[in-house]
Amino acid sequence: MRLVLIAFLCVAPGLLFVQPAPPLSFERTMRVDYFHTGGPRSGETFSVDRVVNDGAWPGSRTQLIDGTNLGPYQVEVRDAAGGALLYSRGFASIFGEWETTAEAKKAHRTFHESVRFPWPAAPVRVAIQKRDAANAFAEVWTTDIDPNSRFVNRSPAAAAGRVWTLFENGPAERKVDLLVLSDGYTQAEMPKFHADVKRLTGALFAQEPFRSRRADFNVRAIDVASAESGVNRPNAGVFRRTPLSTEYNVFDSERYVLTLDNRTLRDVASAAPYEFVEILVNERTYGGGGIYNDLATASVDSAYSEYVFVHEFGHHFAALADEYYTSDVAYETGTAPKQEPWEPNVTALLDPRTLKWRDLVDPGTPLPTAWPKEAFEKQAIGIQQRRREIRKRNAPESDMDALFREQQALEEKLLASGPFGAAVGAFEGANYEGRGLYRPQADCIMFTRDPVGFCAVCRRSIGRIVDLYSR
Repeated sequence: MRLVLIAFLCVAPGLLFVQPAPPLSFERTMRVDYFHTGGPRSGETFSVDRVVNDGAWPGSRTQLIDGTNLGPYQVEVRDAAGGALLYSRGFASIFGEWETTAEAKKAHRTFHESVRFPWPAAPVRVAIQKRDAANAFAEVWTTDIDPNSRFVNRSPAAAAGRVWTLFENGPAERKVDLLVLSDGYTQAEMPKFHADVKRLTGALFAQEPFRSRRADFNVRAIDVASAESGVNRPNAGVFRRTPLSTEYNVFDSERYVLTLDNRTLRDVASAAPYEFVEILVNERTYGGGGIYNDLATASVDSAYSEYVFVHEFGHHFAALADEYYTSDVAYETGTAPKQEPWEPNVTALLDPRTLKWRDLVDPGTPLPTAWPKEAFEKQAIGIQQRRREIRKRNAPESDMDALFREQQALEEKLLASGPFGAAVGAFEGANYEGRGLYRPQADCIMFTRDPVGFCAVCRRSIGRIVDLYSR
């Protein structure tokens, strides 16, 4: 099945010529794999790795242009001859996160990335754009691709594991397609993986607005067997080689779990239709990660695994920022915001009159909005010190679970107190900064582990992404 996009060129007042742009085939997905390199004094460089067939196109056939203005990067695909815009999507990347670490100032690194779009019938120009100092997208790399070139591999990848469906509510092009992959599960542990998929996605669809929009989703999974149980945990002295190369301690953060082997991840995932992918890590140690329009991960046997799964999916799915600011992070912090963040759930509050969620603020709610910030920070200092000590002595994970339960009991009560405990406003402290950035409500699943769900602003942001992929 093909869709023809139409570009209009005005050549005289009142006169329009209609020029058809090259059609996009939804029978195949084109995946462009590339290397993304950076470091001190060298700038940011890109180079093509390969162009491959990534299976049938799973996305919307009508919502091909991204109007959300989310992500630090954006890909645009244009007709090489006429320049008509065929496809665009905002995204984030591991490289973009690495850029904010101290290592990026003294070392060079290369990360593997991919962009995916419907298969074009004629040559296209693929452009990667990045936000500039004015927060606008500016082109940083382009490459021309001829789909008929002998260097474009039209063969699909061989399946690396069994694909199975948890639930399917309709055709992929009319639904949000979530794919769950296993890592660190042996073949004998696949029944456990199946149970973990059901449990953790169940936790996701118990939260609003996912609960109300469940009919707009399909959920599939792929059994990817490992030779031994568990994944790589270098800071704990536990080393593993798994099919997806998922590991803890990314950027030397004890809880940050990602895979840097994007090429393998995409080859494995290509066996099933997907827009969003989450890797379940067969580990007891608390951890996970989530990057907008890239991937998410969660360990499955922590006492807080359900929370981690939902929280990290919020990053990956809807570009939600972390709202916490007292936990240790790998990123360099302390820089006063100079512009409004692109993430939908944090603000620099440069002008309260133009607050991006102003329509959700009740009359009489002050901006910024008062909350027990000093008391929260005082107890957070003690909690974080104890957390570091638990990891330093490699204590049993039950010690960390107990600390988190204690923290939850303290924070849930404190954050609900005061006249604005349930209000939408602008609460200072968000996105790793204690000053100058604000979150929409006192508490949210993007701020704490408290059982409060997504705040009103996050719920609306999630709903907009569901609409983008299900219409």
